[in-house]
Amino acid sequence: MMQNGDCMRPPAIALENILQLGPPLLRMEIPESYRDSNGHMNVRWYVAIFDDASDVLHEQMGLTPEFHKAHGSGTFDLEHHIHYLKESLPGERVAVYVRYIAASAKRLQYVMFLVNESRGELSATLECINAFADLRVRKTAPWPDAAARKIAEEVAAGERLQWPVHVYAEHC
Repeated sequence: MMQNGDCMRPPAIALENILQLGPPLLRMEIPESYRDSNGHMNVRWYVAIFDDASDVLHEQMGLTPEFHKAHGSGTFDLEHHIHYLKESLPGERVAVYVRYIAASAKRLQYVMFLVNESRGELSATLECINAFADLRVRKTAPWPDAAARKIAEEVAAGERLQWPVHVYAEHC
């Protein structure tokens, strides 16, 4: 039984640490259509933004729509952990950054950070376990060589950072 509600919240991460992760995968203004009855961006749109950013992540690994079409492949998200830390409002600008955490032959664990650039604060995080998939048999498969090399480089870069990131999932 939890005695302190704060134990459910991940430790704070300094914004300057997140910005060191390099250029964002995605940058956008939250459209008015994302507003919910509470006046802020609805939770479903956080997932949509993270999903759009993951498309960019995969393209950076060489896994473009053209690659997938030619090889009968795709990717599957196997697990998500999202923390909604600060609300974001329609009209505000946000950016998504990524840190690779761990990988195996078929899986990748990463954390995305949704930064509210209008307010200068971290709005949400998404921890994801993602897998390469052979869509001809609908099963996970080993990452293609070029993607596996990119993943290994990015995991190593993440390991060199001097700040911890909170994750829930067991490493791949």
